[in-house]
Amino acid sequence: MAEIVHAFHIDAGLYARYLRRYAEKLGVQRTEGRVLDAQLHPETGHVCSVRLAGGAQIEGELFIDCSGFRGLLIEQTLKTGYAHWNHWLPCDRAVVVPSAPGPELLPFTRATARPAGWQWRIGLQQRVGNGHVYASDAMSDDEAAALLLRNLDGQALAEPRVLRFESGRRRKTWNRNVVAIGLSSGFMEPLESTSIHLVQSAISRLIQFFPDRGFNPADIAEFNRQSDFETERIRDFLILHYHATTRSDSAFWNHVRTMDVPQTLQDKLDLWRAGGRIVRQGDELFAEVGWLQVLHGQGIRPQAHHPLANALSEAEISDYLENTQAVIQRCVAQMPAHADYIAAHCASRERGLLV
Repeated sequence: MAEIVHAFHIDAGLYARYLRRYAEKLGVQRTEGRVLDAQLHPETGHVCSVRLAGGAQIEGELFIDCSGFRGLLIEQTLKTGYAHWNHWLPCDRAVVVPSAPGPELLPFTRATARPAGWQWRIGLQQRVGNGHVYASDAMSDDEAAALLLRNLDGQALAEPRVLRFESGRRRKTWNRNVVAIGLSSGFMEPLESTSIHLVQSAISRLIQFFPDRGFNPADIAEFNRQSDFETERIRDFLILHYHATTRSDSAFWNHVRTMDVPQTLQDKLDLWRAGGRIVRQGDELFAEVGWLQVLHGQGIRPQAHHPLANALSEAEISDYLENTQAVIQRCVAQMPAHADYIAAHCASRERGLLV
């Protein structure tokens, strides 16, 4: 059972507080203050300090921009530029609201298609997180909020909040001596919840290419190449969810079903349709199984199969599938119910934050 793939539902606010305490125990010093602007070195163009609202100057040699969508250093200061992907991923807003937990603690995220996007439901122990992701040119904020409130499992615990975003990435994740991590580097709508992964991936990549005072251009270029590759392949996987639809009941779904897609995605579709092949390139986040689930699950069928499959008899294939089913059934029979496992091993010690 240890090899069964799994994931976690976590409270983002509590997780952030945990990471802060952990970092401070290791000696990280936190200086509170609103950053007003940054100063550039007159010769190198590198950021040499940031100025806080109280007048303090924080100097440094390497800056990590974690200022969110503002991109205070990477964009407002260095004018890096942004690659917009809204023509492929038109959802640009989300209305969110927590609700009271239902009678059953479900062990999965539920995503439900809506006329101009989709709705999420994520169950935590003390509340349920709900959100409606939608395209603002196809639905108003009031309409989106009303639709969400009509489809909650329990009573809303706060007023709905509208979040605005645009899927895309900075043209350089690392520019001069500034590395953008998190929302400052870009954003892709949360259909596959990749934001935390991209933060951790960027940190690991920065450790691998950590600079000396020379800031070698070749290292920075490779860092950016790997960052671009990772985000573009995630982008393609997200686009596939929309493009593979058969829905035709709204202008939104008609658009995404018939739109042109990036060539990298088109190549994967062509390969799949021709012979059922899925090729995972490099360190793509989503493996063959993930692509198979969306391609086959949304009705895209290959025209042929691998010729070696003909070497197996119907009986051999049947035995293999029956054995697989038996293994799954044995594992499920030994597992406790989701709520029982939570109660025994990780029951909440405090109420979740309403975020």
